[in-house]
Amino acid sequence: MTTAARDIPADGHGNGAPSTVGPLLRSWRERAGLSQLDLALRADSSSRHISFIETGRCRPSRGMVLRLAEHLDVPVREQNALLVSAGHSPQYAETPLASPALAPLRADLERMVAAYEPYPALAVDGTYQVLAANRAIGMLLEGVSARLLEPPVNAMRITLHPEGLAPHILNFREWRDHLLRQMERQLALLRFQPLRELYEEVSAFPVPPGGEERAGRDSPFALPMVIEHEGRRLSFLSTIATFNTPLDVTVSELAIETFLPAEPETAENLRLLMP
Repeated sequence: MTTAARDIPADGHGNGAPSTVGPLLRSWRERAGLSQLDLALRADSSSRHISFIETGRCRPSRGMVLRLAEHLDVPVREQNALLVSAGHSPQYAETPLASPALAPLRADLERMVAAYEPYPALAVDGTYQVLAANRAIGMLLEGVSARLLEPPVNAMRITLHPEGLAPHILNFREWRDHLLRQMERQLALLRFQPLRELYEEVSAFPVPPGGEERAGRDSPFALPMVIEHEGRRLSFLSTIATFNTPLDVTVSELAIETFLPAEPETAENLRLLMP
């Protein structure tokens, strides 16, 4: 309960000033399905204090913002936004991917995706730019338009573009709907304009003919991506791994996606295609 004493009145007294953090925190609380009392109990505060913050009667301390954000599962990028809206400096750096400081991490990503061969795997950033990909991914991209493979390569663009993988995905309409919903869930959490622009671009791509196959028969528990490659039918289950407790915005948005065989025939075909 002591955090309230360190918070700053937002009425002009002391260093306080009205801030926009209240509505943002209320939005995150409502998204999490918590009452003010629920959040107060989790954050060792009081519902009255949470109410004061949300209505702008006080400006929360830096520590209080971070504590509330932790209990609301706020992404790292948006934690910075909450801090700034409360008049504090950001907590987390956003290191450019090309920075020498991230060189060891980039090398680790290359090793990790290579370790999945013969299964396809790639690493992407927060806007699906491909940072690393193994040979199996390269195999699946045979026939993709050369202009889509010019750097920076974007996984969503390659998958959904009619000159990309789209014509080869047998259940394309199902897979397209899945990917767009995935991006929509991300956009509900992140006010990140580059991701919004990518979503608007790829969701407007024309849908090529076909792609009507229903893929449920491959796996009763997850939607596979089914691709035709050199006359073979390959069925994959996608898994996504992220870094635990990241301390950098860029690192928090990195992901490694792997495509594991959804059926024994796909595993055997991959062994033949990737000796």
